[in-house]
Amino acid sequence: MPSLQAKLFGPVVRVIMKRKNWGPDEFALTRRTRRILGAPRISSLLAGKAVRVSNVDEEGVRGEWLEPKAGTGGSGVVLYVHGGGFVSCSPATHRPITAAMARATRLSVFAIDYRLAPEHRFPAGLDDVVAAYRWLRKKYPSEKIAVVGDSAGGGLTLSLCLRLRAAAESLPAAIVCFSPWTDLTGSGESVEANGGRDRMFYPKTVHDFAKAYINDESDLTHPLASPVFADLRSFPPALFHIGSTEILVDDARRIHENIIAAGGRSELEVFDGVFHCWQMGAGLIPEADDSFRKAADFILHHLK
Repeated sequence: MPSLQAKLFGPVVRVIMKRKNWGPDEFALTRRTRRILGAPRISSLLAGKAVRVSNVDEEGVRGEWLEPKAGTGGSGVVLYVHGGGFVSCSPATHRPITAAMARATRLSVFAIDYRLAPEHRFPAGLDDVVAAYRWLRKKYPSEKIAVVGDSAGGGLTLSLCLRLRAAAESLPAAIVCFSPWTDLTGSGESVEANGGRDRMFYPKTVHDFAKAYINDESDLTHPLASPVFADLRSFPPALFHIGSTEILVDDARRIHENIIAAGGRSELEVFDGVFHCWQMGAGLIPEADDSFRKAADFILHHLK
């Protein structure tokens, strides 16, 4: 049963986020999404109160470091890939998650500021994430790197591993995906089944945001755009957290099952009644804090 806090936040999220029509075209959708999801400065500052934040613009890689003020407890690092439907959000909007991750793991977190659609369509954002991982590899061995992403960032986390594997490069030690969007076609049964229960999205939302991201419809099933259609052999250990009422439940479940079927290690936990990316409620929603504790334990167990 969801906590009282999750029950109280759910209707608020629904009022702010859930709408059948985000705009007449992808550019109107993008403007509206960025306006709604843009983080107020005070929110970013409060979220990062226990961490040091420093900007990075180096070798074509942009983002920000978050380091626990109490000091780090290990030599590993977390690469964080934010969500936002591929069209919105930034490291600043996701400080409630990245700061909580830094505190929970006691590791430095690098949040990548990748290019957004529709100005920069698939695979521009993925190219930036790959570049950020390679940049981190100059500082850390792969066995010291964990990659975490939420929503569209969860999909990009999986696509990063596919790109690295194709290039015969070392993969990260572990990956964690919060409410990952892994199927741009919206073919999972939960898309329709949870359409009325999801606090944020209708089934149509999947198609509208996918259209803003891809170049043409043939990209919808491209494994790097929709990792659910990829060969997932030789993947690093993976952890998936998803809410039971999300339309993306099957996006997480199918990836989890495919990794196991390919001989890999994967863990999936479905949280009861929470909204999409409830981890943004760190410190306010018990399920968010529980998710961070479990993700931190998973990451620290796999970093060598």
